[in-house]
Amino acid sequence: MKRRKFLILGSVLGLSSYLQAKGVSDFEKAFKRVAPTLSAVQEHLFPEGGKLPSSRSMKVTEFLFETMMHQSFDKDIKAFVIEGAKELEKREKGRFVSMTESEKEKALRAYEETHYGRNWLSHIMTLTMEGLFSDPIYGSNIDEAGWKAISSYGGLPRPTTRYIEL
Repeated sequence: MKRRKFLILGSVLGLSSYLQAKGVSDFEKAFKRVAPTLSAVQEHLFPEGGKLPSSRSMKVTEFLFETMMHQSFDKDIKAFVIEGAKELEKREKGRFVSMTESEKEKALRAYEETHYGRNWLSHIMTLTMEGLFSDPIYGSNIDEAGWKAISSYGGLPRPTTRYIEL
């Protein structure tokens, strides 16, 4: 291999990790912009005082972020979660987070009537429940409250390390 080709190949390989890191950074920025909306939806679906632990007490928005940041998480689902939250905010003229519970219910029911909204809410419900019922080592299901609420327990053997190291 000639020196020139070696240098070009080395540059391309070196840039690939930079470009991949930039993509993660872009996702992180996008997630942080929609995090209040995602959190408000999750808190509406799993409120304080219900039979199941609340999404706030189980830190499911943080769990969602950490899970989605992992390199193996599906890029299309990442984009879908972000775009769905943006669409909800757009539909509600940026007011969703500050709405009353009854207004949120009405807004989510209207969003659910659309094909896109129904699919988005289904994904948010699934991802939220993953946090509520995951092993506590992953940062949610604190004190196994999700398991206790349904008189269940996690699978055995339980994980001893997180798959996501911060």
